Amino acid sequence: MQHRGFLLLALFALLALTSAVAKKKDKVKKGVPGSECAEWTWGPCTPSSKDCGVGLREGTCGAQTQSIRCRVPCNWKKEFGADCKYKFESWGACDGGTGTKARQGTLKKARYNAQCQETIRVTKPCTPKTKAKAKAKKGKGKD
Repeated sequence: MQHRGFLLLALFALLALTSAVAKKKDKVKKGVPGSECAEWTWGPCTPSSKDCGVGLREGTCGAQTQSIRCRVPCNWKKEFGADCKYKFESWGACDGGTGTKARQGTLKKARYNAQCQETIRVTKPCTPKTKAKAKAKKGKGKD
């Protein structure tokens, strides 16, 4: 009798959990709470001041428009946008002719229906290694 009661209680708990997850997924699909529209199209996040920080993202669905708060990281790369997430390889060797090194990234995730390139290549200046930094690290642990 106790086993039946325990199994029944476990079944109800599982059903409640499954129902809660389904409700959460429905809210995510709608895009905006309280809206009847299911196919929202979102624009890029536009920072309130300068080129990074808190801002607004506008979305449209049919005749409806909505704005939501968003945040543009201050280290984002303008070439490929803040809504395109890439997985990058390690940095390559320094090219002596240009003084830069490069790496390639493949698209991992496109947020808010952003138009992203499948692969991108980014470069940065080579940094010369200085002995002053190495000496500073060496003596750090000694007091």
